[in-house]
Amino acid sequence: MPDPIKLMRLYTDEAAYFGDRKVFEIVTERAQAAGLAGATVLRALVGFGHTPHLHRRHLLDDDQSLIVELLDRESRLRAFLETLSDLEHLGPVTLEAVEVLRWQEPTPADARQETVE
Repeated sequence: MPDPIKLMRLYTDEAAYFGDRKVFEIVTERAQAAGLAGATVLRALVGFGHTPHLHRRHLLDDDQSLIVELLDRESRLRAFLETLSDLEHLGPVTLEAVEVLRWQEPTPADARQETVE
């Protein structure tokens, strides 16, 4: 059975830091360095999670809920998740089946070119 393409979602918030860097930035940079096919960070208007604190959009607040979506083959996503074990403040992680209507396999040359530009 071929390695299916899946969607991984990592839940965090804008105020989550690892050292002096935001968790969502670290995740996306590591995903790019790992050569994953794609990553997108989505900001939620309202959300709550493991605490009853409701994260809402405020003009001067940087505590909004975020979802980092990663798209690639299942085996690559599972291996990538292991590289995030050092990150605190990373919430739930889900792995979902998706119906892919268009897919172009990323090549190592493509990843290097995007990093240089």
